[in-house]
Amino acid sequence: MSNDAVVVGGAGGFIGGHLVSSLLEEGRAVRAVDYKPLSAWCQLHPGADNRSLDLRTAEACRKSVDGAAEVYNLAADMGGMGFIESNKALCMLSVLINTHLLMAAHESGVERYFFASSACVYASDKQVSPAVTALKEADAYPAMPEDGYGWEKLFGERMCRHFREDFGLQTRTARYHNVYGEYGTYDGGREKAPAAICRKVIEAKLSGRHEIEVWGDGEQTRSFMYITDCVRGTKAILASDILDPINLGSAQLVTINQLIDIVEAVAGIKVRRNYKLDAPLGVRGRNSDNTLIRSHLGWEPSVTLEQGIEKTYRWIYDQMTRVDGANS
Repeated sequence: MSNDAVVVGGAGGFIGGHLVSSLLEEGRAVRAVDYKPLSAWCQLHPGADNRSLDLRTAEACRKSVDGAAEVYNLAADMGGMGFIESNKALCMLSVLINTHLLMAAHESGVERYFFASSACVYASDKQVSPAVTALKEADAYPAMPEDGYGWEKLFGERMCRHFREDFGLQTRTARYHNVYGEYGTYDGGREKAPAAICRKVIEAKLSGRHEIEVWGDGEQTRSFMYITDCVRGTKAILASDILDPINLGSAQLVTINQLIDIVEAVAGIKVRRNYKLDAPLGVRGRNSDNTLIRSHLGWEPSVTLEQGIEKTYRWIYDQMTRVDGANS
C-alpha cells in the first residue's frame, strides 16, 4: 500500500462497492474490506486489494488500516426497516466496528477517517407527520433516535468527535438519507423501499398479476438519494473542514405512493396496491435539510428521483430475468 492509500470498510456492500469503484477511477490505491466472503460482495473490483476480514475484531481492524492515509467506515449490520426493527441487538453490535477501527486508525497514524452515519439518528418526535419539516443537523438532540440502529449511529458520531478532540484524528461524519441504485440488495429482507418496490412491480409485471403489497398506507414520506450523488458527497465531506455530522441526502420529499407511481411509469403498468398496515414502518415522515452542505460544499443531488429509479429498475429487472436464473 502506498502512503496515500485508502481503506474502505464495508466494501462488499452497496455503497462501499460504488465508493471503491470511484476511488479506483481516480487512481487511488484501495484496500477493500468486508466480513462477507468475496463471492458474496455486491461488487468485486480486481484493481483493489480485496480482503475478507471481520472488522468487529481489533486485530482485523489493525490489519486493515496498516499503511493507510484515509479510512472510510461504511461497515455495519443493517438493512431496510423490516430488518432493523427486528434485529436491534445485531445493529447495536456494529459499535464494535467503529470502536476498533477508530483505535486502529489512531494507532497507525491515519490522517482522515470517515464515518457513515444515518438519518435514523434524528429525534423521533420530529418525524411524526408525513408533512415533516426537513431535518436540520441540530434536530438529533435531545436524543431520541431509531431504537437499536439509530442509537448505534449516534454513539458512533460521538466516538468520532472525541477521537478528533482527544487524539487529533481528523474524523468526518455524514448522515445518509435513504441511498438507492444499482448493485444494491433488492430481496431477502434487507432491501430498502426503492429496491423493494422495483422488485414487487417487476414481479407483478412478469407474473401478469398486476398487484403488490405495500407496507403501511403509502402516505408515509421519505427522500431518496441516488448512489452516484452519495459517493460524490461522501468524498467531498472527507476532504472538507466540516467537523460536525452533516446531512447527505435529497431534499425532495415524496410519499411511498408517489414512489410507486414513478416505478409504475418506468414499468409501463399500473398495479393494485394492497396495504399492509401492520408492517414495520419506521417514522411517519423524514426529509433532509441541505442548507449546511449546500453552503459549505455547494453540493446538491444531480440525479433526479425519476432518473435514478429508472436506472435502478432496469438493473433489477435484468437481474431477475437472467437466463441462468440468478437473482442477485
